[in-house]
Amino acid sequence: MRPQSQTRPLPQTRPLTVLGIESSCDDTASAVIRSVPGSDPVILSSVVWGQTELHADFGGVVPELAARAHAEKLDLAVEAALSQAGVTLDQIDAIAVTAGPGLIGGVLSGVMLARGIAAATGLPILGVNHLAGHALTPRLTDGVEFPYLMLLVSGGHCQFLIVNGPDQFTRLGGTIDDAPGEAFDKVAKLLGLPQPGGPAVEREARMGDAGRFALPRPLLDRPGCDMSFSGLKTALLRARDGVVAEYGGLRVQDRADLCAGFQAAVSDVLAEKSRRALAAYLELAPATPVFAVAGGVAANQSLRAALERAGVAAGARFLAPPLALCTDNAAMIAWAGIEQMRAGHASADFVARPRWPLDQTAAPLIGSGKKGAKA
Repeated sequence: MRPQSQTRPLPQTRPLTVLGIESSCDDTASAVIRSVPGSDPVILSSVVWGQTELHADFGGVVPELAARAHAEKLDLAVEAALSQAGVTLDQIDAIAVTAGPGLIGGVLSGVMLARGIAAATGLPILGVNHLAGHALTPRLTDGVEFPYLMLLVSGGHCQFLIVNGPDQFTRLGGTIDDAPGEAFDKVAKLLGLPQPGGPAVEREARMGDAGRFALPRPLLDRPGCDMSFSGLKTALLRARDGVVAEYGGLRVQDRADLCAGFQAAVSDVLAEKSRRALAAYLELAPATPVFAVAGGVAANQSLRAALERAGVAAGARFLAPPLALCTDNAAMIAWAGIEQMRAGHASADFVARPRWPLDQTAAPLIGSGKKGAKA
C-alpha cells in the first residue's frame, strides 16, 4: 500500500503525475497533470462536463440535481481523463480532489469517489481548496513567482488575495454580498435573459448605451478593497421598472442599455478596487510584480480590459489564464495538489466543507455560522 499522506517535502527532482477531481458546483471535471522539475507542467488531459441544460428551466443551479449528476458522471469523467492522458491508475502518484468550498452535495460526491479510488489502489489522496486551485493557476500556466496579486472573481466568490505560497494567502478585500457572477446571473433573470447570465449580459451590452442609466458604483466612497454588488442589482431593477411603467414593456434597446450600464458599473468598481489592491501589494516590493485574474467572470472581455489597464498603469504584469482554466476545472485542482506535495503540506486528513476561507486569519466578509466563515 502507498502512504495515505505526505508530511515532508518531496525531492524536487521527483516527477509527479496527479489525478484531479472537481465537483464543487455544476461542472463535473477530472484531469491529469504531470510535473517534472526543471520543465513546464503538462496538462495530459482535462475533462469538463457542464450541467447548463440540466438547470436551464430553473434559472440557476439546483444543488440536489447537481449532486445527482456528479454522482452519475464523476467516475466516467475520471475514466475519460485517464484515457485521454494515456495513463492508468498504476501510473498515478496521487489523487487531488476538491474538498470545498462549494455545494456540499457535489463536494461530497467528488470526495467519496476519490476516497474509493484511494482505498482500492493505495494512492495518496489530497483535499484541495477550490479557491486555492484558482489562485495557483498562474503558476501552472505561466510559472509566476510568489508573491503575486490575484483577483478571484466568479459566480460565488470575489476577493483580492496576495498569494505568498501554496497555502499562504492574505486577503485584501472582497465582496460583502453578491459576487459579480451571481449579480450577472440575477440581472439576466430580471431582464429575461438565459442562464448563465454572464455571457448573456455581455452580448446584450455590446449593443447598448452604458451612459443612459445612472447606476451607482457601490463602496467607491469608502476606503479599502471591499466591494458590494447587491445595491447595484437593486438599482437596475428600479430602472427596469421605470422603463416598463413608461413604455408598457421592456424594449430590445432598453434591455441592451441596462446591460451596458450594469456591466460598466461593475467594471468601474473592479478597476478602482484593483488599483487600491495593487497599491497595497506593491508595498511588498515584489521583484516581478504580477496582477492575475481568474474565475468565470474573467471571461468578460470588457471587465478583463479594465483590469488589464489598472495593472499596466501600476507597473504590474497582467495575467489571465486561458478561459478553460479560468472557469471550474480539475487541472487546477491537480496542480494545487502538486504544489502541496512539493511543499510538504499535503495530508489525507480532511473533510468535505461547504465553506473554507483561504485566509484563515481574516475576519469573515459576510458573517459566520455553524458551518464556518462564509468567505
